[in-house]
Amino acid sequence: MSTPPADRPHRLSSAMQGVIDRMARAARPALHTLTPRQARMAYAAGAGVLEINRPELPFVHDWLIPARDGAQLPARLYKPVLSASQPVLLYFHGGGFTVGSIDTHDTLCRSLALQSGCAVVSLDYRLAPEHRFPVASNDAWDALAWLLVHGASLGLDPKRVAVGGDSAGGTLAAATAVEAALRGQPLALQLLFYPGVSAHQDTDSHRRYAEGLVLEASHIQWFFGQYVHSREEREDWRFAPLHAPDTEQLAPAWIGLAEFDPLFDEGLAYADKLRLAGHSVDLEVYRGVTHEFIKMGRAVPEALQAHRDAGAALRQALNPTE
Repeated sequence: MSTPPADRPHRLSSAMQGVIDRMARAARPALHTLTPRQARMAYAAGAGVLEINRPELPFVHDWLIPARDGAQLPARLYKPVLSASQPVLLYFHGGGFTVGSIDTHDTLCRSLALQSGCAVVSLDYRLAPEHRFPVASNDAWDALAWLLVHGASLGLDPKRVAVGGDSAGGTLAAATAVEAALRGQPLALQLLFYPGVSAHQDTDSHRRYAEGLVLEASHIQWFFGQYVHSREEREDWRFAPLHAPDTEQLAPAWIGLAEFDPLFDEGLAYADKLRLAGHSVDLEVYRGVTHEFIKMGRAVPEALQAHRDAGAALRQALNPTE
């Protein structure tokens, strides 16, 4: 387990600084200056630029999961092996509840499947502003509930299930883990890459890293403005898991944070909250990198380490005897 830096050196790794410099030279329009549709297209166009080569897997399958209101949610299953009754990670992509998709996180999910030896299901939950809070959270739970009942038909083991996600997807994973615990449904792990967990973006890291890095304060304000529209919604634990009630059955957590990230402090606070409540937490801090680094494996070595660490956590949680 990595410990949080005692005093932050305010120095990006050379590889991460190179990425920031190239982004500055490209001078592409900031997502918050675009319409949601334009922002999705821009994010999708850049999603794979710094990714590792896409891992090939023996089985990839697309299908639809029904939501409570009759909507059909696209999902993609990745299997690293063809054996029956495989443990599974249900993954929610990042993107501020507004951008991102199965396709933008395809390489990451393939890597997690390969590194863990477990199946991965990636969900295309519905996005804001067309679908505002709590639709994404409802979709996340509906997908988990479907897998628990019907996963065996896809060769998945409903008794060995984890949830995970990055950024806003980490929010959804944490909230889904809480709901599972409140409903008495045991999960093996919640795998959270730099999750958003706070109702209000007022920590020191939000102030310190507000500009000049991959995720800026203006982006966060724009994203959340698409999704939540009242103080009550912001303080609902489905948006801000720091406000969630405690429950004895909450799944253990693996949390990976980027040192130079506005979300850094709230990630630490969430790890502390879980530990104080007696839950198991494995916290990894990746130094010298920013938000979104896990999708930069071609340029940033820490991304590859994070993939390995997350894969190891999944193996341990979902295959405890192996």
